[in-house]
Amino acid sequence: MIGIVDYGMGNLYSLSQALKRLEQPYFISDEPSVLEKADGLILPGVGAFKDAMGLLNEKHLNEFLRKFAETKPLLGICLGMQLLFDESEEGSLTKGLGLIPGRVIRFSGISDDGARYKVPHMGWNTLEFITPESPLLKGLEPGFAYFVHSYYADLEEPATLIAAADYYGQVPAVVGKQNVFGAQFHPEKSGLFGEALLKNYLQLVKQNSDLLIQNQQSGKVGS
Repeated sequence: MIGIVDYGMGNLYSLSQALKRLEQPYFISDEPSVLEKADGLILPGVGAFKDAMGLLNEKHLNEFLRKFAETKPLLGICLGMQLLFDESEEGSLTKGLGLIPGRVIRFSGISDDGARYKVPHMGWNTLEFITPESPLLKGLEPGFAYFVHSYYADLEEPATLIAAADYYGQVPAVVGKQNVFGAQFHPEKSGLFGEALLKNYLQLVKQNSDLLIQNQQSGKVGS
């Protein structure tokens, strides 16, 4: 079962419809006691980083998400991905969940050669696979994804970069560290490619759930 974290700033409809198309059982909640029953979580997000972290803190979801990700997969989407990082400079410097090292910074709007470019980065863009062996990219070919964002992740650890887009420089599009993954684009709005990536995440959740059950059973047998 997949849990969608509802903290008040997520596009829940399009994401839930995508899970329905994949015939994936899910539930939506903002209660840690309910969300902890999920095999994997999706953290969506639309809006400002500071406001989102304020709501996560208010609902006591910040520490819960950190604890959850120690044993089960967590996927952040768009703003949800940005919340996974240490901090963001949006508005004023605000601490994030600290699950992936790095800072979220704003597109400058000026290219290296001094030309102005549009902010936000909005619309379809192609991806480059940096870590093709990632389970999120299993069986996929680089495709188009739908982006809407004015801020992007400045990674502290290059090894956390799974896929990137080019928008006047490299933009982290998919990131991951241990059980924590993020997609800067909207997979639920990115056609067959996005659907396939979500399906890979769901498969990862299932494999992790099966492994946890096996470990629990082994513990019982050995006790």
